[in-house]
Amino acid sequence: MFTESIDKVTASHKATRRHHFLSLLIAFVFGLMIYPTHANAQIIGDVEANIPFQFHAGNTKFPAGQYHIHVLDNTDLSVMEISSMADSISAVFQVRDAETKSGPTKTELIFNKYGNRYFLAELFDEGNPNGSQILESQYEKRISQATTREAQQHVSARHRGQQGK
Repeated sequence: MFTESIDKVTASHKATRRHHFLSLLIAFVFGLMIYPTHANAQIIGDVEANIPFQFHAGNTKFPAGQYHIHVLDNTDLSVMEISSMADSISAVFQVRDAETKSGPTKTELIFNKYGNRYFLAELFDEGNPNGSQILESQYEKRISQATTREAQQHVSARHRGQQGK
C-alpha cells in the first residue's frame, strides 16, 4: 500500500513537470513569433562602385578602381564578396545589420578613414534605412586603437545594369 501511494505521487509529479515544460515551450514559441526581427544584409542584388582611393575590405587591400559587390549564395545573407572589375583581386567578408535614421538618397558605400587608410565599413541601398555593416578586420582594429578615425567617406554606388547615379 505504501509503495502504491509513492508510485501515484511520482506519476503525478512527472505529469506536472511535463505540463510545466510544455507551457514554457509554448510561451517561448509565442515570444519568438511576436518579437520583431531584422533582416540581414539589406543590399539586394549586385552593386557596382568606382572607388577613387586605395582601401581595405576584410583582410584584403585593394587599389582604386571599379568594384562589384554582392551577397554570397547560401550564407544566410551574412557574407558578401567584393571583386575588382579590372583584375582578379577579390575578398569575402562578414556583415551584420546596420541601420540609419533615414534611408540614404542614393546607394552608397561608407568607408572609415584613419590617416591615409580607408576601410569599407557599411553599405546602404537607396531609400532603405537598413543596410549592412562590415565586421572589422584584425588590421582595422589595430589601426583604430593606434589612430582616431578622422572621418567617414561616402562613395556612390549603383546596381548592376543601372546607368550613372
